Amino acid sequence: MIPKQMEAFLRLQLPERTWKNRLVKEDGKCYMDFGPLDNDRLNRLGIEVDSLGPKLVACLWDETSPLEIGGYLIVDNLAMGRPSMGGIRMLPDLTVGTIHNLARGMTLKNAAANLPYGGGKAGIIADPHHPADVHNEIVRRFAQLLFRYHDIYLPGPDVGTNDADMKTVAIENGIDNALSKPVDMGGNRIDQLGAAGGGLVIALEALLAEMPRLQTLSQFAGSTIPTPDNITVTLQGFGAVGAHAARILRQRIPAARVIGISDVSGYLFDPDGLDVDILFNAWQEHGAVARTYFQNVIASKSGKSKIKFSTASDDLLRESAFCMIPAAPIANYLDPDPSTNPSMTTDRMGHWCMIIEGANTYSPEPSRRAGRARLEREVYRRRGILIATDYLVNSGGVIFAAQENLIKTPIHLRIPDELLGKRDAVDDWLKEHSAELEELAAKRLEAAERARDEVIRRNMRELVDLLISDADMLPHEAAERISISRITSREKVRTAANIMESIVTIQITGSVQEASRLLVETGCPILAVVNEQEELEGVITTWDIAKAASRGPIENDQLENIMTKQVISAKPDDSILDIVRKLEYHEISAMPVVDGNKVRGMVGTDILSRRSLYRLLQTQSE
Repeated sequence: MIPKQMEAFLRLQLPERTWKNRLVKEDGKCYMDFGPLDNDRLNRLGIEVDSLGPKLVACLWDETSPLEIGGYLIVDNLAMGRPSMGGIRMLPDLTVGTIHNLARGMTLKNAAANLPYGGGKAGIIADPHHPADVHNEIVRRFAQLLFRYHDIYLPGPDVGTNDADMKTVAIENGIDNALSKPVDMGGNRIDQLGAAGGGLVIALEALLAEMPRLQTLSQFAGSTIPTPDNITVTLQGFGAVGAHAARILRQRIPAARVIGISDVSGYLFDPDGLDVDILFNAWQEHGAVARTYFQNVIASKSGKSKIKFSTASDDLLRESAFCMIPAAPIANYLDPDPSTNPSMTTDRMGHWCMIIEGANTYSPEPSRRAGRARLEREVYRRRGILIATDYLVNSGGVIFAAQENLIKTPIHLRIPDELLGKRDAVDDWLKEHSAELEELAAKRLEAAERARDEVIRRNMRELVDLLISDADMLPHEAAERISISRITSREKVRTAANIMESIVTIQITGSVQEASRLLVETGCPILAVVNEQEELEGVITTWDIAKAASRGPIENDQLENIMTKQVISAKPDDSILDIVRKLEYHEISAMPVVDGNKVRGMVGTDILSRRSLYRLLQTQSE
């Protein structure tokens, strides 16, 4: 059943003819897909197409379930490579605009991490706090919906989902079709390891080393570099990111103090430092900890305590510390303009030396970008507070997850197809291969820790390089430049496999009339004609059909009599230059991408033009 909120929104924004023409049903699974050429339809949904994307906006739901199961998938950009990577968020009030913002953030995050993957994000419109059996059923059925897009989207956990949910996705779709799986699947279990939180601590260490260079900027001229025992941190949000950041900070910089945290139950502040071990253990057991910690500590101590507690969680941002880490799922945590309803306005905020963003704060929306610039002019330029943009520093999770695809699963450790969807059978199979899968997980973890440290330290060096090279540059502008530079570098070595799009196929036994209909309905410039083994036999274009029609009636013609049999094709590893040369030399507009004799996709002049970053680069240079 489609979520009521989702149906109401789509019915309001999309005319009935769009539902009729775009809605695809497959065994009760419902899909409406929109691409980069659907400007008007995407504008109706509140999404503005730009030179980065989105490549795909999919609305998907399961009408066979008595539960409301549905949501959105957005593949923003594949310039860095296929597939896209990004988490599945589960919240009851998710909108397609929110998922679009998060998907764009993943494009920039994956690029900043120099990962060979595009940016994507999925969202399930549901309460993540359903009973376990209901939660699992929602994830299981949504995984089945996602399988349709497994070649261009690899999911991981996000707000409302976790590593156990990724195991559910893998059981349904295959062990290589989900990321951040448990160890028993060879995974890197992002939530348990604190991959993102650890990245924030690495960024703090790196920026401490970079502070002498920042002092060349006027707003940092009077700043002092603290000794470890003078490093204090407040954390807005004590969840999967914030709690692990506190734990790992204590391990890596033992003298540093976490002096403030907030969660849904309130905020705590103690200038002498909070007991991170107690907080972390309580979070693992109960979730929200601020109120309980305060009550327990106060009850166990005699005399006056310095610990401050308030049920107004946002008031934590009025407290001062060396570093403030926003790690709650709140994009608008700070703004000079109270009309935007930030967590705190800048006139009431505490004093910090740096902000390291653990929350996803990026948005391509013009109003949000203007708000970001307004914030940074006030906080960075006037107050001398360095801001490390979210996707430069909180990429630890995606770096860990990527290793599950970069370090391939051996064929014999992939769940047999006949077991998929059968949890008990899969569990038994995993037990039989537990030793090898644990060894694979350890190998991936070692690679992940090494890559995270290298990537985030490099990003912090490049951030400071750009800021001191141009005193007028704002931190978010520098961050975007870092990510775009990665994308343009990858652009130079991209291949057919990176840019190809799906091609429509037709069996060689099909009719010319069916081929004509497919060409018209799909808008695809060519059809791949395949045999029973899905091997390429030829291609059909409107020109082939027009030539046949010029010779007489075509209703009874067989495809093999009119198709082009001498096919010009590209290989998956052909460079963009090779593709352009073939298209120009043979004077064709599109051709299939063939691996062996299997059709993998299609490339053409329109795809090349849509994927070009020329307009983006023009914008960046203006």
